[in-house]
Order: sequence, then structure tokens, then C-alpha cells
Amino acid sequence: MGGATLTATVTPTTPVTQEGTIVGTFQYMSPEQVEGKEVDGRSDIFSLGALLYEMVTGTRAFEGKSQLSVASAILEKEPAPITTIKPMTPPALDHVIRKCLAKTPDDRWQSAADIKHELGWISQTSTEGVAAFAKPTKKAFRTWAPALALGALVLVSAGALASYLRPVRETSGPEVRAVLPMPSGVSMRTLGDAGGAPAVSPDGSNLVFTGLAEGKSMLFLHALNGTTAKPLAGTEGAKFPFWSSDGKSIGFFADRQLKRIDIAGGPPLTLAPADDGRGGAWAGDTILYAPYIYAAIWRVPAGGGKAELVTTIDTALHSTHRWPRFLPDGKHFLYLAQHHSGRNQESAGIYLARTEGGSSKMLLRSNAMAFYSSGYLLFHRDGILMAQEFDTGKLVLEGDATALGQVLRDSGNWNVLASASDNGVLLYQNAGEVKYPVVWFDRNGQSQGTARFTGQLNDLRLSPDGTRVAAMNFEGGTTPDLFVYDLKTGAQTKLSFGQNGWYLVWSPDGRRVAYSTHKTGSENTEIVLRQADGSGNQEVLLSAETIQHPADWTRDGKYLVVNEGRVGAQNTFLVPMSGDRKPVPLFPNAKYENFDGRVSPDGKWIAFVSTEFGPNEIFVTAFPSGQGKWQISSGGAQPAPVWRADSKALYFVSNTGDVVEARLQTSGASISVEGLHPLFRSPFLATTVRAMFDVDPNGQRFIGNVAPDASTLPLNVVTNWTVELKKK
Repeated sequence: MGGATLTATVTPTTPVTQEGTIVGTFQYMSPEQVEGKEVDGRSDIFSLGALLYEMVTGTRAFEGKSQLSVASAILEKEPAPITTIKPMTPPALDHVIRKCLAKTPDDRWQSAADIKHELGWISQTSTEGVAAFAKPTKKAFRTWAPALALGALVLVSAGALASYLRPVRETSGPEVRAVLPMPSGVSMRTLGDAGGAPAVSPDGSNLVFTGLAEGKSMLFLHALNGTTAKPLAGTEGAKFPFWSSDGKSIGFFADRQLKRIDIAGGPPLTLAPADDGRGGAWAGDTILYAPYIYAAIWRVPAGGGKAELVTTIDTALHSTHRWPRFLPDGKHFLYLAQHHSGRNQESAGIYLARTEGGSSKMLLRSNAMAFYSSGYLLFHRDGILMAQEFDTGKLVLEGDATALGQVLRDSGNWNVLASASDNGVLLYQNAGEVKYPVVWFDRNGQSQGTARFTGQLNDLRLSPDGTRVAAMNFEGGTTPDLFVYDLKTGAQTKLSFGQNGWYLVWSPDGRRVAYSTHKTGSENTEIVLRQADGSGNQEVLLSAETIQHPADWTRDGKYLVVNEGRVGAQNTFLVPMSGDRKPVPLFPNAKYENFDGRVSPDGKWIAFVSTEFGPNEIFVTAFPSGQGKWQISSGGAQPAPVWRADSKALYFVSNTGDVVEARLQTSGASISVEGLHPLFRSPFLATTVRAMFDVDPNGQRFIGNVAPDASTLPLNVVTNWTVELKKK
């Protein structure tokens, strides 16, 4: 990259001014590179001129006691004429090099081919004794002939010239640390399942990130030597972007699909289904991706085609493979394997696999993604970004890990907010105090105030009288704690102690809470009952050898609605709260997933999520018979639906990200949708469990966990980041 408009902290010898950071082979940079302007092939022409000047004269074209004075010379001074240093140099060669070094790109040679032909002509006429030039002596010829030979050789390929002047794998110069400010009017979305880590392009010149501007979430392209961010049309709702290996295209997830877009322009191309993607990687013509939160790694041709499974999840150990990252050979890759329940942590970590499939091997234990850059594996450990040498030939870690700095980790999806280029540009977001506010909104999406408590909450439920909230809180660890929060005072009551507590529902009278627990390493689940004020001991309602979680408790107190089975293969069961409490399936013969059932306040209907026809959709059936089935949502919906108190409306978040009100009309034993009305763009944190919100009884106010704003945390840029490591 040329320069970057950064707020920097540097040493006196660092090639940076207050206005820009310089990365690359500094003495050969063009004026436009030094100034951080847009560059093209004519910048390489200038760099070649500086190189040829040094080859002929034995001195650099632009000298200085410091890199700052060198920069000043490049911008303001002309190098001494070659003929004053080496008198026997052909004037034509002096002319070629001086034109290369013109300050303005328009005044230089316009292509490498022009110089190649000119140098060839000079070489030919010099050896033939053309009358226009005095024939040089053998000594003089030896002085400048290497420059001609090098110039002709380099100019055969413009790509080779660029590789020499802006090396991809090797870097030079000191390490420079800086803070990258965001353009005004754009908020970077790094945390939560609707954003992701910003990604640096392979050549370190560009940054792509999910941003929010004027209420619209989409991808933005930000040149590191610029001050503005360009929105990429057609990427609305995009998340978890990643670069192609040539830096010309970007992969991302949106609309339940894996997509790609060329940064030069044009509409996105849909590549493969991806219900809720968790990261991708792109090398050559192959894209690796995790299509779903509980899926393995797949591959698909970058131009589109048949998707194929690459890894296989051992469900006894893991529930997800995600965040694939290629190694330099394009044949091997890294990925994170984890279990959503928090169990089997000794098997959770970074694994190594082949693109063509086969067995995987564990490299190190970790609770977050990792990636390779410049000879090192970078990974997260206790809030710190670590680097450890990695032998890409032997495929093994070597030596000890070194701390690079504090880094932000998304505890909800195990992502690390860091990225690196192929040429030594490292970007990471500082760890800091990140708050997950709980906010009330009206039907227009306008904030009506913030609750007195915060947390990375899941399964947030209002109490029947609307004075309290019960929720899982993931903040601070892999497994959640269960709390009841007082909306008036912010006081909190912890319900689970030393347990894996999951999913909770209120009793109809609001005095108790039912939730599920299970021991780490076990599939056995208990659904327990506890006083909402935390008093007394818990009572076991149901014990099973399968995974069971409560989804609702009917207003008359007669039934507990339960999800049974692993996520991705759940079914709805009804548990009578009297008698033997034997669970009964809502749909005994269902061959599709159905879950998150919520019974209407009048007790006549149950709304639930179903995959019968593909993506998640909201359906309603008669309760408790399960007779009849009516589809409510259209185009996909996030779990779970919420009833209005009069049973005449349902609320849910659509796959397009809108909070939708479905107005219902009943007639005898049937129900119909009177209309679907998008109310406002959902600000609520979308998690691997469900969209986090609840509705007051009248459907006038919505409360939920809002995605945190991490845009105020420092976004660090480090150039030549391996320099200090190599000194140790």
C-alpha cells in the first residue's frame, strides 16, 4: 500500500508523517505513494527509474539523513544528472531514467513496454556505434550495461516489477503501529452475528467491513491510504466478509446465501445456500465456507457450481466447524471446532485439514478462530492476540507463542476481530469494555429508554406482569448463567450456580422460572423449577437422556412446551404438568424440524418454527391437537415468534432483518394472516439461539438486547508486524 491516513505512534526513524504511514521499499516510492494518493502502473515506472539510477551511478536518486528527509526529496528535489556522476553514460539512458523520475505521472513513460523498447534501442545503437552517440569505452559500458540488462529483464513482466518493488511475502522497514479512524457517518459492525471482523486485502491496501450507515447495514470498502468508505451496492445485510487471494473480489454471507462481489463493480453472484454462515476463505478457484452455525466446512468453486462437504463433525466432541482459513499452499486450511454446550473443551480448538477432505488434526486448544500470516499462526489466548511460528512444510508449530496485544473476541460466535495481509499488514481491534445494552423501542423503532442492566443475553423473557426480565447471560464465558432482572431497579437475581443453565420460561403467575440444566460432557438433561426470587431449592420437573429445553408454559399452567433433540434436529413436545408428565410430540410423524413453540394467550393456538419447506418459517396450528397448519411468515424468519396479549397478532424478525407484525384472523377452527406489516429494522442482537426481544402485552413496546457498538474501540494497524518478533 502507499500511505494511510492514520493516528500513529511511531519512532523517529519510522517512515511516517502525521498525515500518513508509508509501507514498502521506501527509497523507491513515487511521489503519489508518499502522499498517499491513488497509484497505478506509472508509480512502478518511477520506482524503476530510481532503481536504474542507483544501478548506473552507485548512489540513490533520493538521499536523506532520515526517512522523512528522503520523503521530502522524493516530493521536491531532482536527482543529480547521471552524466555528472558517470560522464560516459549515454545521454539517451540519462533521458530514459530522468523521464521515469518525473514528479507528475503524466510526464513519465506511460507503460513498461515504452521503456523496454527504448532500452533495447539504446543497447543496440551503443554497440553498433551509431553516429548520434560517442562509442563508449569498455569500462563505461560495464558501468551502465547491467542497468540496461536489469531494466530489460524486469520490464518483460510488469507483474515482476510490482513484485520486486512491493513484495508480497517479504517486508522491509521498521514496525509501525497506528490507529485507523473510521470515516464519519459509518459505524463498523464487528460484534454479533450480523457483522464480523474487518478483513484486510492480501496486498494490504484495502479493508472491507460490515458497516451501518443511515440505518442500512452493508459492506464498505475502505482504502487504507484514504479517508472515505465506499458502500458496495448489492451487499445489504452482508456479514463475515473475506477476500479472494488476488484481492479483486470479496466473499460474504447474505440472504441465507454465500455470495461474491468484484470490487471493480457489478452485482453480487450467488454461489451456494448458507442458512447462517460462519466464515469463509478463498484461494484460487476454491472457496471454503461454514454454511450454518451447526455445520461442517464445505467447498464450492469460486465461479459457482456443486458444493461438497470437506470436514465431518464428530457429534460426540463438537457441534460446529467454522472460520476456515487457508494456508499458503491452498491445499491445507485451519478451522475452529467447538461445542455449543461448552462441554468437551479439551477437544475444542484449531484443527488442520486438507481442502480435498480426509482426516483433520488438532493444532492447539482454543476458544476462538485462528489464521496464518507471514510465517506465523495468530490465535487468541485469554484476551491476547498471540503469534507462534508455523512451518508450512511440516505443518507444525515451532517455538513459543508471543503476545502481540489485547484483542477483542466475540464470545457469542468465537470470532476474533483481527486480520492480516500477505505483506505484513496486521489489523486488530482492541479489547475493551463492551456493553450489550437492553433497550425499549416503540413501533417505529425509536428508542424509549435503556434498561438498568446489560449483558450478552439469550432467550430474554418478560414476566407476565411486565416488571421483570428472565434471561440467559453469556457475558464472561462459554456457558451461560441464568438471571432475573428487575426492570425498575436493575437488581439481578442469579438462579443457576455451577450449572449449565439453558432456556427458561415463566410460570403463569410469575413466581417461578423453569429452565434446563445438564452436566458438562453429558447429554442427560433436567428441566428444573425455581422461585424467581432465588429462594428455596430447585425442583426437578423432568429428567431425560436426551437434550430437552423449555420453550413455553401455557397461561392455564397445564402444559410445558419443550424442544427435544439437538439444535438442527429438534421437535416440539408437550409435557403435562400433572400426572406422569410424559412428553407427547406435537407432530408424532414429523420428518422435519419443528421447535420454539409459543402458545397463544387464549390457549387455542401454538406458533412454532418449522423447516418443513426449507428455511425457517413461522407456522400456527391448533393447540394442543396439532390439527391444521397455517404458514405465517414468508421469506424466512428468525426464532422465535411472540404473541400479543389478545392472541390476534404475532411478532418475529424476518430474514431481511425487519421486526414484523403478523395480524391474524380466526374463524372457527382455522386461522389466516390478515397482513404482514414490517414495523422497523431490527436493532436486536441476533444470536445462535434466536433474535433477542420480547413484546409488552399490547404490542406497543419491544424490549431486547441491542448489538454492542464496538466502533469506539481502537482499530489498530501494524505494518511490518513481524519485525519485532524476529528480533527476539
